[in-house]
Amino acid sequence: MKSKVDKVWNAFWSGGIANPMEVIEQITYLLFIKRLDELHTLAENKANTTGKLIENRVFPDGMDDTGRRPRLYSDLRWSHFKNFAAPEMYEVIDQNVFPFIRNLGDVGSSFAANMKDARFTIPTPALLSKVVDLLEDIPMEDRDTKGDIYEYMLGKLATSGQNGQFRTSRHIIQLMVDMTAPTPQDLIIDPAAGTAGFLVAASEYLRDHHPEIWADAASRDHFNRLAFTGFDSDASMSRIGSMNMQLHGVENPTIQRRDSLAEEHTDAEGSYTLVLANPPFAGSLDYETAAKDLLTIVKTKKTELLFLALMIRLLKNGGRAAVIVPDGVLFGSSTAHKALRKMLVEDHKLDAVVKLPSGTFKPYTGVSTAILFFTKTSSGGTDQVWFYDVQADGFTLDDKRTPTEQNDLPDVLARWLSRPQSSRVETWPEFDRPRTAQSFLVPKSEIVAQNYDLSLNRYKVVEHEEVEHRDPAVILAELMVLEREIQDATATLARSLA
Repeated sequence: MKSKVDKVWNAFWSGGIANPMEVIEQITYLLFIKRLDELHTLAENKANTTGKLIENRVFPDGMDDTGRRPRLYSDLRWSHFKNFAAPEMYEVIDQNVFPFIRNLGDVGSSFAANMKDARFTIPTPALLSKVVDLLEDIPMEDRDTKGDIYEYMLGKLATSGQNGQFRTSRHIIQLMVDMTAPTPQDLIIDPAAGTAGFLVAASEYLRDHHPEIWADAASRDHFNRLAFTGFDSDASMSRIGSMNMQLHGVENPTIQRRDSLAEEHTDAEGSYTLVLANPPFAGSLDYETAAKDLLTIVKTKKTELLFLALMIRLLKNGGRAAVIVPDGVLFGSSTAHKALRKMLVEDHKLDAVVKLPSGTFKPYTGVSTAILFFTKTSSGGTDQVWFYDVQADGFTLDDKRTPTEQNDLPDVLARWLSRPQSSRVETWPEFDRPRTAQSFLVPKSEIVAQNYDLSLNRYKVVEHEEVEHRDPAVILAELMVLEREIQDATATLARSLA
């Protein structure tokens, strides 16, 4: 996959497109167009098998008259235009395909708003033909392949580790989704959505675990229109996220271009039941820039703290959150750090702190991170906080991130799912785990006594093996014997040589 993407990337550069973000966006548009054709082909195959009319038709029958000359809608399909001569292919994509995808979403939908600015900027028919040929070999099944490609391409950007625009690995996303267990009634939001990886994973979880969502029109409408919301301050990210959700079968989610930290949130306050996010934590905002309603919760310039404040703001009472934070949030000594941790423990219900290995987000950053799980209550409720020290996540912790057999994530999920549904935490096997174990519970009173420090090492007990050392006097005596033996042997050798 990487070698194929490299060839596409090099073709753009040699073809005159030097802006990396423009390369990423144009590749994503083409992959989206390719996937639309594959989805239409699947619908056709299903109709042929069942003998029924095509359901979920992507390309309508008849003629498209948006270009210079009318064309069959079938000419807009990847499997058709890939065989055209380069000039004709260029005309079809420029004059017909791009207007078609700009109008795919419902009128007034966020998809339509994001796609209205989609522009075809590949300069020549020759470059387009070459790129189409190269992309033909990239599979686009039901995986989040576009996100994988985007993640790899971001590694080519010099600023990718600084601006926070990197994808969260799928296995970490999956752990967070599985632990929060979305329900068909949930209203799910990611206020730093990027390519919408969390929302895609949540939608797939619902498909796998709750087939009843297709039983009635109201449930289907909730899934397709209300269940998923994503904000991102970057217009390109919003477009990519919108396309990703469409390709994963969510017809009309809310994916908005919105600066989550700089806008007031009265329209969204208390609107959601589940937050899933990995917000950027590599910067700070001016007080003048930050939304005033967030500063009423915590006075800080730190983006990671402002995002936590935002999540509390967005959640309904009873809503839950899983959010990745840098370790500094867990033990930072500033007034804002302490105030936010105290708020999570005293005013709401802090459920778990899952410590991730420091190499989890390489090659982008080596910052140590953790996942916070909490429930908004506005009335407290923290009793015992579960800590887990993840030492292996199934990949090496260097820049290559090669798959390995060492993986604690299945154990994290299994232990979490074994917790009692009642309030009697004493019945949970984790309750009796020693502090030397990889996971254990810490009572609220101890966390309070430690000034609301949430770093795992504050509570973990490290066992040191007792090593028995020999008496130094005995060792010195043995050395003296060896020294005399060496001297005697040397003297004997010298006499024999003489």
